[in-house]
Amino acid sequence: MPSVLFVLNDAPYGSERSYNALRHALAVAKQDDARVKVFLTADATACALAGQSPPEGYYSMERMLKGLVAKKADIGL
Repeated sequence: MPSVLFVLNDAPYGSERSYNALRHALAVAKQDDARVKVFLTADATACALAGQSPPEGYYSMERMLKGLVAKKADIGL
């Protein structure tokens, strides 16, 4: 079983770096034999805040992380 670690350190909104990392993590997590780990550090810890109101045109990082948790991904801060 392959294990993939995603380390995010950018703020949830303002650039697409955290969004793209979570999008890739979700794609890997859909594979039956993959184990996904996501580590949020520095500004990326704000991705895990509950009750987010994303700016117009942005995806909810909270919702993406909940999707990863549903796929049994490990999330760390």
